Formats: sequence, C-alpha cells, structure tokens
Amino acid sequence: MDKSLVRPRSLVREAASLRAGVPTPAVHVDRLCARIDQVDPLIHAFVPEPGRADRLQAEVRALVARHPDPAQAPPLYGVAVGIKDIVHVDGLPTHGGSLLPPGVLAGPQATVVDRLRAAGALVAGKTVTAEFAGSAPGRTRNPHRPEHTPGGSSSGSAAAVAAGLVPLAIGTQTIGSVIRPAAYCGVVGFRPTFGRIPTAGVIPNAPSFDTVGLFTADLAGAALAAPLLCDDWDHAAGPGEGPGEGAADGAWADGAWADGAPVLGVPVGPYLDRAGPEARQAFDRQLALLAARGLTVRRLDLLPDFEELERQAQTVNRFEMAASHADWFARFGDLYRPETAASIRHGRTVDPAGRAAALRARAAFRERLAERRQRAGVDLLLAPSATGPAPLGLDSTGSAVMSLPWSFAGLPALSLPAGVTAAGLPLGLQVVGEAGADERLLALAAVLERVLDAG
Repeated sequence: MDKSLVRPRSLVREAASLRAGVPTPAVHVDRLCARIDQVDPLIHAFVPEPGRADRLQAEVRALVARHPDPAQAPPLYGVAVGIKDIVHVDGLPTHGGSLLPPGVLAGPQATVVDRLRAAGALVAGKTVTAEFAGSAPGRTRNPHRPEHTPGGSSSGSAAAVAAGLVPLAIGTQTIGSVIRPAAYCGVVGFRPTFGRIPTAGVIPNAPSFDTVGLFTADLAGAALAAPLLCDDWDHAAGPGEGPGEGAADGAWADGAWADGAPVLGVPVGPYLDRAGPEARQAFDRQLALLAARGLTVRRLDLLPDFEELERQAQTVNRFEMAASHADWFARFGDLYRPETAASIRHGRTVDPAGRAAALRARAAFRERLAERRQRAGVDLLLAPSATGPAPLGLDSTGSAVMSLPWSFAGLPALSLPAGVTAAGLPLGLQVVGEAGADERLLALAAVLERVLDAG
C-alpha cells in the first residue's frame, strides 16, 4: 500500500479552521486541487473535470462575498464536498456513471446540495458511481489496496474521504451502497432513516429504498453534517452531550456508565451466517470487547426468514429500477452496461401485484422487527458492515447482503471503522438504530466508537 493514498481528514477540525480564517478559502482550494491532481489519477474517485480549480475559485469569491467574516459564517464555510454523480449539482453535468448524454439526465439541483451550499460548503466535484447506482462498477480503486474494489455504488465518495481529498462526501444507498464502501475504505458511512434527507434531484434507482447518505473520516464529522442535511433534526435527542466530539465522555468513563449502558442486539441465524470468516472473527472480538466494558449483548433470532426478505427486496428493487429507467432504456438501451441492462430486463418481468405483495411484506417486517427489539429491550443492533474485507479485483463491488434487512426496513445505520485484516484491508462494524431515531443512533454510536478505539 502507498500510505500517501490514505489520509482521511477530520471534518470537524477542517470546518473549525476555515471559520477561524486559517487557511483562507482560496488557499484551501489551491491545496485541495493540488491533492486531487496528485492522488486522483491513482484512485479515480472524482469524475474528471476540466477547469475544476477555476470553478472552485469562482465559488470561493462568491462565498467570501456572502460571508466576509468567517467567524460569523455557516458551519461548513469553505469545506469542500464530493457529490455522487447521480445527484444533480447546478453547473456540473450528471452522467450517472453511464454513457447516456448528460443533457438527457439533467435536472434541478438536489435538495441535499442546496442544504450543503446553504451551510457554506463548496462542491469539489462529482464522485464516481457505479452505473446508475447499480452493480456495474465505476473506475474507482480502493485507496488502501488499489487492486481491490472500493465497494459500490457510492465508490468515489467513500474513496475520496479515505484518501483525504475531501472530509465529507455524499452518497446514496438502495441496499448497501453507503455502508459497504465505507467499510471497505475504512471510513464512517451514515445512512439515515429512509426519507430523512430528501431525494429530490437524485436520479432514482428504486424509490422505495433510495436514501441519501454521507461519508466522513470519523463519527464526529457525521454528527456535524447530519443535522444540516436531515429533516427536523432534534438537537436535544440522545444521551449525554449529544453526538459530537467528546459526546461519549459523559456516558462512559473507566467502565462506569452515567446513564446506563446501551443494550446491543445481535441478529443470529441465517443472516449473520452470510458473513465470511474474517468479518465474523473480527465481529466476535468487537462484541467481546464491548461486553468487557459493561455493555449487554443479547443474541436475537430476528431474521429466521432472511432468504424470503432477500427475495422480496429484490422484487421491489428490480421492478422500480425498470420503471425508473423505462423511458431512458427505451431510447438508449444499447448504451447501458450489461449488468444494468440485465437488472432492468429482470424488473420488466416483475408484475405490479408482485411488487405490491413485497411492499406489504416489508410493512409487516418493520412492525415485527420493531416489536421484537422493544420486547428484548435492545437499543442498537450490531452486525458486520460487509461479508468481509474488500474483494480483490475491480469487476465486482462486493456483496450488499449485510445491509439488506435494514435497508428493506428503512432503518438508520452507520458503518464504523473496526480494525483491519492481516493484509491491511479495513473492516467495519454496522450499527443499526430505530426508525426516525437517527439522533440517538449517532449519540450511542459515539459510545461504541470510544470503547472500540480504547481497545
């Protein structure tokens, strides 16, 4: 591994420095573009953009004109953000990782970009995506091991944060497209509750699942960004100080819990059996460490019908993907990559009644899962973020199966960096909250992060 490729940056520290005026946004952009020019030819996290530096300096001048006093500027003043290339950004074309004409895919700027810009952020550029957020990989390489996949479909966003090109990047998740690449690239990935960040201005894959999420180097960065992007954030929710740097300090010290240790649930059975040996061994070590620090770990048979859940999720996903692309595929089907075309053709074979039945099953699953969690007194569910470390090769983005039940239910989830394999590839711990309780998920996950970091 070329260690210069892995240099994640703290969003919290970078935002604070820029608001303190050190460096100035103009100098910051010069450094940003130099880093992209140096590193991105090796990992291909960003969609190539002629004139990136000139565009960003123009954005900087406009930003400074709006906020002449950095100390009074909004919280992401001058922070450069990567935006997945299915998310519309004014002034930049949307390719969706495809060969379709960008004008065909054009649309109004996405709500999430509106919110980032309102918070003072600069758009560093579009990040590479698997074609239309599906399974046909983009060009991005894993910064830890460039011969390994970075995951998908938000590959460029995860790699850009891991490589320190930007401290914050936007992705989307239909099944596993935030959690998995975050784990493979060794960064934090946050997938909010379904619908918590509006998807307006995002090319749809499967609208019943599609969720806008984000990548940061650490949990404190996610806690800074999430309230700016999510609807109706409750800053008072959660234990202790709330989610941010030092949020866990008041909750746990030397094994003592101020407000009672969170109870952790582990969904044993056919779902957990999908994790490979490296992921499972690391997960068992993490559970043992958490238990040794005073947390209660309860093993629950939550997903005995996991294979049926898989079938139902695929039914909805394929049907909706075919519907989302019906017009484009009819006109430009020969430009689609084989993996995407196969998914669309599969979706055309699903009848509306089958999709409706699968959605009814999803509603029942949500209710059953919530009831079982409540009965067991579980605050968080834990699982490996992926079936193992990033696979060798760039022809596949890896398996999304470890995220499937939680995406199917629309639950908020995080991937926390959780060690590396003997070969130096990152692993992730997936932390799943309750629907709508994103604030509490971030606060409690900060407790887990501190315990795991303490070892």
